[in-house]
Parts: sequence; C-alpha cells; structure tokens
Amino acid sequence: MQVITDWFNNIISLFSTFKLADLIDIIIIAILIYGILKLVRDTRAEQLLKGIFLVLLFYALASIFNLTMVTSILKIFLDFSVIIIFIIFQPEIRKALEQLGRSKFSKGYLKIFQGGLMSNSERDNEIKAISDVADSAILFSHTRTGALFVFEKDTKLTDIASTGTILNCDTSTAIFGNIFFNKAPLHDGASIIRDGKIFAAGCILPLNSKEVDRKDIGTRHRAAIGMSEVSDAVVVVVSEETGTISVAINGVLTRDYDRDSLVAVLEENLLPVEQEKPEVSSFFKKRKEKKDEE
Repeated sequence: MQVITDWFNNIISLFSTFKLADLIDIIIIAILIYGILKLVRDTRAEQLLKGIFLVLLFYALASIFNLTMVTSILKIFLDFSVIIIFIIFQPEIRKALEQLGRSKFSKGYLKIFQGGLMSNSERDNEIKAISDVADSAILFSHTRTGALFVFEKDTKLTDIASTGTILNCDTSTAIFGNIFFNKAPLHDGASIIRDGKIFAAGCILPLNSKEVDRKDIGTRHRAAIGMSEVSDAVVVVVSEETGTISVAINGVLTRDYDRDSLVAVLEENLLPVEQEKPEVSSFFKKRKEKKDEE
C-alpha cells in the first residue's frame, strides 16, 4: 500500500512542476521519433535500427547480470555510437535534410532571398522549353525513341550535370532530336533544363531507392523516379519499348500523357502562380466615384 501511495505522490509532484515548455519539448521529441520511424520504414535502415536496439538490450542485460567483459566491449561500441550512426544512416540523414530543404517553409525563405517570382523573360523561356519538350516527346513517342528530360526547380542539379556534357543552349525539337538520336553519344543520359535552356545532356541520374512492383518499369523510368525522389525536379520520360510518355514528381510516376495533358502538368508544376496586383488608377477611380455619390 505504501508503494502505491509513494507512486501516486510522485505523479502528483511531477504534474505540479509540469510547464508549457515541457509539453512543447515532449511534442517536438515525439514528432522527431515519428519522422525517424517514417523515414526508415520499409528500408534497409529499418533492420539496422533493430540491430542497434538489440545491442542496447544486450548492454542492459550484461549490466544487470554483471558481465564485465561484455559490458566493457558494448560500452566502447556505444561511446562511438554517434559516429557509427552517422556513417550507417548517411543516406537516410541526407534524404531527411533534402526533404527539409524542399519544405514549403524553406522555399518561402529561398524566394525572399532570390527576389520572389520569375521575370517575364524567364517565364517566356520556361513556356518555350515546356512546348519544345512536349513536341519532342510526342515525336519520340511515335518513333519509339527513349528520352529523359529533367526540369530543374529550386534544387540545383549541378552535381548531376557534371556527369554529362554542359551545353547551355536554347531548347528546340531539332536539338533534342540530335541529342536523343539512338546512335548519338548523349542519347543514353538525361537532358537537364535550367531556366528554360538545356543546361546539360547525357547526364546519369540516380535510380529509385524503393522497389517498383510493375515489371514494365525499365531503367529510364527508375532513373526518373529516383531523380524526383532526391530533388524537386520534374522529369519527363519517353519509353523506348512502348513510346509511352510518363512524368515523375516527388517519387511518383504517372503515365500515358498526350501533348495537351503533358503541357498542362508541366505548366502546373513549373510556372509560379501569378498573383493579380490591384491597379492604382482603378483604386483612385473607385474612390472618386464614391465621393461623387456622396
């Protein structure tokens, strides 16, 4: 009975000192734990996490049963656990930081430092690039020519571009036709489009990290999914076997596009929404009409 009373008193004393900062602290830790579990779920890191948990369990049991040698060895392992975790979970940590960098919060700050919306000339270049890619994709679909187009957004792909050939040229169906011609040296890689221009061609893209159930998904489609997983890029892929046009965004592949639907999805994801600005003259005009009525 005394044990229950002491336990009840400890709970009351704990809640009496509980503050709002403690609640916020608990919520943040809970969100971090949930984020880590969500990040490693269905990946190889999940098994590694189970292994680390077993090591901690063995350490606790060794301490309870006074197994000196086992405890000493595991203690040395745990002393370097932070460095070991960073080495083992390097891909997952990098993915988490990339997702944080692509969040709406960070994008808002990025737009403030970059000066907000794109200019009219940049918007015109982007619209032309979208039109040229759509025309080229339809042409390649008819001729069964495999192709990969990567539209760069906020995440810069200079490291990916370094695996290919830097071009820095205007977009056109003729240039894309030469790049993806099946005997051309750059046809196996992807073309990266930056600010409405072909920044690089023949680039090697990372393959997707998750397993794909569909057997008709080839290397080009896996590369398109992989590129959209590690960046905010919009990737257009044309199948060499079927001529099907697909688009990969945020790790999700959608298929069977025609020209109109392809242009629509590219404009939706690449062109910023223009906010209507009130005209100063119309504002004063309405004020004047209101005064005349009075």
